[in-house]
Amino acid sequence: MSGSSFSQMLELASGAVLVCAILTLWRSDLHAITSILSLQGVSLGVVAGALAAHTHDGALAATAAVVLVVKGSVIPMLIRQVVRRVPGGRETSPLINVPASLVGASFLIVLAYLASSKITALSSAAATRLAPIGVATVLVGFLVLVTRRKTVSQIIGLLLIDNGVALVAFLLTAGVPLVVELGVSLDVLLVVAVLRVLATSMGTVSGAFDLDKMQELHD
Repeated sequence: MSGSSFSQMLELASGAVLVCAILTLWRSDLHAITSILSLQGVSLGVVAGALAAHTHDGALAATAAVVLVVKGSVIPMLIRQVVRRVPGGRETSPLINVPASLVGASFLIVLAYLASSKITALSSAAATRLAPIGVATVLVGFLVLVTRRKTVSQIIGLLLIDNGVALVAFLLTAGVPLVVELGVSLDVLLVVAVLRVLATSMGTVSGAFDLDKMQELHD
């Protein structure tokens, strides 16, 4: 892979990871958000694959394959099964409305670039220059986590944070060891699997899987 092709693919895939995170703030339909999460997982896998092709690293190529399968397919599939059990399947009353969330995301992106300026100054490599995109994805994931009410939405926020951390790791260290990525992916899979079980149980007991309604049951 030539240097220009590598840089272009890396920029497009990294940018897609951040755009997908922003789109989760814009959309309220959980089915659409799950599809966006799947696209983000695929984009993250492409980042790892591009780095593997550029560095001729077989272990990194295997890691890219794991990311594509787990984050691009398996986890979104499990979340879709949970969403089918959520009445309405929409995030109707976030703590911050969509326009305010998008404005907040723009400030977080600027903050990410300012906070990462010293890191990007250390190297002129294409991957290093894109590291702020990963940091911005993490911050947007936190925004989703703290402003969304439905448990599914908050789990998606956690997944956005995880994807952002993985993106930073890929860009700054040319990937993480396969065993580390497998461990993290298994942890995330466990969380989503537990969510699925809880969604089934709560749906049977109360017909809802919303944090506010769960709090009302406690009261």
